[in-house]
Amino acid sequence: MKKLLSTLALVSAFTFSSFAGDGDKIPVATVKKMDGSKVSSSTFSNNGKPIIISFWATWCKPCKKELDAIAENYADWTKETGVKLIAISIDDARSSGKVVTDVKTKGWEYEVYIDENQDFKRAMNVNNVPHTFIVDGNGKIVWSHNSYTEGDEDKLYENVKKVAKGEKLDH
Repeated sequence: MKKLLSTLALVSAFTFSSFAGDGDKIPVATVKKMDGSKVSSSTFSNNGKPIIISFWATWCKPCKKELDAIAENYADWTKETGVKLIAISIDDARSSGKVVTDVKTKGWEYEVYIDENQDFKRAMNVNNVPHTFIVDGNGKIVWSHNSYTEGDEDKLYENVKKVAKGEKLDH
């Protein structure tokens, strides 16, 4: 029993040390496109400009509110900063069919992927949604925020503008 606990502790320490945090690169995991084809998170890039990665789910009302609030100004954000938003649904196989419907109904112009096995969610150390990250032009995670209340999108955009200018962020 002692040996088993020691082994589990070692595995846990290794697993948790590999999670993404500030200054880390985007971890590699496989997610699905909405057409069902698979893609690696290692392909996420934006030509040296910032990326917002937003974890959400079809059953999460605050997630949808956040993505809707961003959608209202997304074209302006992109024009001013070059930012790209990548929305990662954590819906499992039973509910992932709702993702395409939600995205089409909402008219979101984001890249949307589905993390049915939640491998990318775990690699990014996401415990609950919504969870939003900013990745700088070098592919490093420079900011994260968990939960959503009205107005959070303004702080997100202020941080995106700073990252686009190459400025460091305060947490």
